[in-house]
Amino acid sequence: MPYPEPFIAPMRAELTTVGAHELRTPEAVDAALREKGTVMIIVNSVCGCAAGKARPGIAMALQHQKRPNFVGTVFAGADIDATTRAREAFAPYPPSSPSVGLLRDGKLVYMLERRQIEMRDARSIAAMLTAAFDEHC
Repeated sequence: MPYPEPFIAPMRAELTTVGAHELRTPEAVDAALREKGTVMIIVNSVCGCAAGKARPGIAMALQHQKRPNFVGTVFAGADIDATTRAREAFAPYPPSSPSVGLLRDGKLVYMLERRQIEMRDARSIAAMLTAAFDEHC
């Protein structure tokens, strides 16, 4: 059963207020994957590492001069079908939440997995993402 919207709305807002577009359906994910240039898709989550590390790190990274042409987000445990579709685009990486994938012309060029997020603070995550932006955007 998906998380209730009032519970996750503030967690969604942490990313939408910094420019991420909500991708709540597989069709929305597919449309995002067809965007020109570099696309970043974030798998958001209710876990502590999303709250204290991933979302703040992503917000910092999105202030960088170079950034993806399009930023989208799905919410694991809420946008179930959309999350499944986003994770298909991240193959061969296994599902993880939170996670961030950078795609260029529909091909995955960078992946930040939960295991990498858990061991870092928000500033380190922002640094990893901005380095990826510099390389791929």
